[in-house]
Amino acid sequence: MGLDALVPLALTVAIFLLLVDLMHRRQRWAARYPPGPMPLPGLGNLLHVDFQNTPNSFNQLRRRFGDVFSLQLAWTPVVVLNGLEAVREALVTRGEDTADRPPVPIYQVLGYGPRSQGVFMARYGLVWREQRRFCVSTLRNLRLGKNLLEQWVTKEAACLCAAFDDYDGRPFRPNELLDKAASNVIASLTCGHRFEYDDPRFLRLLDLAQEGLKEGSGFLPQVLNAIPVLLRIPWLAGKVLRSQKAFLAHLDELLNEHRMTWDPAQPPRDMTDAFLAEMEKVGAAARVGSRGGGLRVPGGMRSGRVQQEIDDVIGQARRPEMGDQVRMPYTTAVIHEVQRFGDIIPMNMPHMTSRDIEVQGFLIPKGTAIFASLSSVLKDEAIWEKPFRFHPEHFLDAQGRFVKPEAFLPFSAGRRACLGEPLARMELFLFFTHLLQHFSFSVPTGQPRPSSSPAGGFLVYPSPYQLCAVPR
Repeated sequence: MGLDALVPLALTVAIFLLLVDLMHRRQRWAARYPPGPMPLPGLGNLLHVDFQNTPNSFNQLRRRFGDVFSLQLAWTPVVVLNGLEAVREALVTRGEDTADRPPVPIYQVLGYGPRSQGVFMARYGLVWREQRRFCVSTLRNLRLGKNLLEQWVTKEAACLCAAFDDYDGRPFRPNELLDKAASNVIASLTCGHRFEYDDPRFLRLLDLAQEGLKEGSGFLPQVLNAIPVLLRIPWLAGKVLRSQKAFLAHLDELLNEHRMTWDPAQPPRDMTDAFLAEMEKVGAAARVGSRGGGLRVPGGMRSGRVQQEIDDVIGQARRPEMGDQVRMPYTTAVIHEVQRFGDIIPMNMPHMTSRDIEVQGFLIPKGTAIFASLSSVLKDEAIWEKPFRFHPEHFLDAQGRFVKPEAFLPFSAGRRACLGEPLARMELFLFFTHLLQHFSFSVPTGQPRPSSSPAGGFLVYPSPYQLCAVPR
């Protein structure tokens, strides 16, 4: 093919791409569509967003365009919501219309179809409702009766204290131990047993989980999600989600081992048993997936008043119990302030409109991805007295009683609110009270205080720090 033939072909392709781009931009010209930066042909606003620090990018755009603004990520329309009023209007008032999830094409490399991405990312509909119902009812059953959840968390809290005690007051970094403890609670919930902290298999799973959390962010995954046809290029598709593939392979091994010991005639030992029983009941074959997580508590908290409350209510002779929480308003306030100030999922999970809706006077068309900024609510200067400082008094009234403001939304809100919230709250209270019952914490001599500047992208975690845990 000569040069004369290539020029018309290139012009035809360019015109075609321009027409497609204009077609996907047409809603920007509609009346009352949220404002936003001018998109580039083909790329849209991909270059306007730092995917290694998305919250900071969105904060800058908020200052320019207001609490409700729009983006075009390649050909995918996105609306970002900020502030309590906009977030609650979208997720609660219009919750039925915003409960869908946008498609995540890169999950195809994990073998997921558009309707089989687990309860967190599944599209809103009958399958999601069944999965959600199963998870909620199973967690409720595990909390009742023998209260297996509290037993597992209490056992793990004791193991965590023993691991801290091994350092005998010497400086160490607690992050890994906290991750192991929280992940072991998930292991107990899903598999009915915990791992020793030095178990090679456990350490490998934790490494893959950490790496997997980072894989979804970055420029390449966002481009592949925005332009999924690129996933048909094998070498390109092979560059994403490698750790998540390996993580799922390990989970398949654990599931097969668990299935070998499962007795359908016995009560469920854990969530996997309950799921296998459910699948047998409906006569369906299924595959169980699990996603590990970590508990991260920032250092530098005021422990003296908390320890006094622990001593007054619990003492040193017994272990803390969830029933103690109602008599410990300051401890409860500190834990809630950790969640508010920590702000570990600043941009929330993405939602998608299932019909045309109106939010704060702006029209958002059907099929638009929505990011509801939890950070903008948890650190709203109009609501919190000291939004950018650690201040437990945010959750105490004038009489010292615990109160929870409406703007406390670390677990999101509406139909897609985090179903693991009860377990997370249990872990936070029992881990925290166990540790402060047994130890006094301090910054090692010559070391700087833990930084309040977070690290990470989609999931925020504290910058590395050291502390000393001295037995009380």
